[in-house]
Amino acid sequence: MRRKDREMDENFAMGVVDRCEYAVLSMIDEEGQPYCVPVSIVREDRTVFFHCAKAGKKTDAMLRNPEVCIACVGDTCRALHEFTTEYESAVIRGRAEEVMEEEEKIHALRLLCERHVPTNMENFDREMRRSLAVTAVWKVSMDSITGKRKKYDKNGEEMKFGRME
Repeated sequence: MRRKDREMDENFAMGVVDRCEYAVLSMIDEEGQPYCVPVSIVREDRTVFFHCAKAGKKTDAMLRNPEVCIACVGDTCRALHEFTTEYESAVIRGRAEEVMEEEEKIHALRLLCERHVPTNMENFDREMRRSLAVTAVWKVSMDSITGKRKKYDKNGEEMKFGRME
């Protein structure tokens, strides 16, 4: 990380992962080129889960090379009278693996739904019966996670070196 003065600790980075609306999954495609796609994620301990179709470019890429990178962006705020943006981010590096065991797959889907659509959980069991067979779930075991932030305190001073308000 070039800007070490903006580096945050692992707990902060995990919080960004837990708060981000979506993440960007990066991998290498079949031609050896970078490929990225937004995904809805949920974290449990040092594992990130997401769902997708059972076939496609993303699946092909992860099956060929399971080493992936996930970028998460939390809160941002553009400065109105300066050329800067307050932000918080986390970057995860790890290994993707398709979840094959049905119980773990349902558990991951429940976590995803509780995070992203908690007001619709009464329909979860019905939806699982309908879509489980055609839905893939992947997990990424974290090898590393880093967090970074640019934020100003109430006095307009940048909070560096992990300083919190």
